Amino acid sequence: MPENGGGTENDMIKLSPSLLSADFWDLKKGVKCVEKAGADYLHLDVMDGRFVPNISFGIPVIKAIRKHSSLVFDVHLMISDPLKYVDAFAAAGADIITFHYESDSDPDETIAAIKSAGKKAGMSIKPKTSPEVLDRFIDKLDLVLIMTVEPGFGGQKLIPGTIESIKYASGLIKASGRDIDLEADGGINVENAPMLIDTGVNVIVAGSSVFAKEDVAGAVKDFKRL
Repeated sequence: MPENGGGTENDMIKLSPSLLSADFWDLKKGVKCVEKAGADYLHLDVMDGRFVPNISFGIPVIKAIRKHSSLVFDVHLMISDPLKYVDAFAAAGADIITFHYESDSDPDETIAAIKSAGKKAGMSIKPKTSPEVLDRFIDKLDLVLIMTVEPGFGGQKLIPGTIESIKYASGLIKASGRDIDLEADGGINVENAPMLIDTGVNVIVAGSSVFAKEDVAGAVKDFKRL
């Protein structure tokens, strides 16, 4: 892991605070706070109540936030048919659109649609899915997201077994020779994040470990110093 330089920010590691854990009464305050504090991405978890047992927010919320933020919008589609909605999320302001390998949409068609919309394409896998499914898609992807908890709810503890999936994905990315983000999402805090960074993760999704803190800006800065 890169040295922290005595408290300086680590520009190699990107932080993507998850809006799902923010105060929905005042989303503007939360987004502006993490942006000013140095967050790189804003992670936007879209849930449909079918692919995962929860419903979050969708296109109107993302479109509204886009008008007031210059952060990279890291949109994570935890929905059954992502292909159907690619163009709509692209138009709403997504910069990266990540869908699940386990969804009902054809992966190749979904990646092609995201690229056609002029956006970066990401693929995510659940904890129990073999990372080997990524093999045939790696040359088309801009981001790989390894879920370190079962998707659907925030505040869960990181599943230790997912570290092996991260290691596999890291090796796959290195072998490809391409500039691909390796993102981890679920149960991540400043205590366990260094372990993930050591295995190759360069984008950290943090929800409650940022937005649930009394000092949200300070939490962002703590991650950026890793």
